[in-house]
Amino acid sequence: MRRPAPVPKDMQEFVRLFTQIALLRRGPQDLPASLLLLVLTLAGYLGVNALVSALLPPVSAWPLQLLVDTLFTFAWYVALLQLVGRPERILQTSTAMFGFQTLLSPPLIASEWLMRRFGEQSSWSLPIAVAGLLLVVWLVVASGHVVRSALEWSGTASIAIVIAQIFSGQLLLFALFPAPARP
Repeated sequence: MRRPAPVPKDMQEFVRLFTQIALLRRGPQDLPASLLLLVLTLAGYLGVNALVSALLPPVSAWPLQLLVDTLFTFAWYVALLQLVGRPERILQTSTAMFGFQTLLSPPLIASEWLMRRFGEQSSWSLPIAVAGLLLVVWLVVASGHVVRSALEWSGTASIAIVIAQIFSGQLLLFALFPAPARP
């Protein structure tokens, strides 16, 4: 039986813990199962994404897309953990997901903005695209690490679940926010 994780003393400790999760050194089990922490982490995630997206808008309808994507991601992991019979891990897993993604969001949003800004006509397109791809791979691997810890599944199955979640989320966004037709 797992012992409850000790509760960090301040937000700096949580940022360090989320960084360790992003670096695959810790997992959701190292977080306290706290509804307050989940709410604060979600607020931080939305706040950081909103701030960076306001400065470097990735798409025109980003505020609503951010909200839909956040709700979808949360619902995905709640449903997944319920489905596999691990509802006691919802708080820690969701907190871990949004916590480490808060740290990765600024460079991800910046790379998307840079790709839109410089497009295909710039000599910077390839380095920006490679950097963006590396960030997405890092996001998938770190998310897979969290899922693996939460579900105690294989790494391959966990990565597959994460890819399915990202793909499904993108399909939902494309369905709700179709791209304008190009002339």
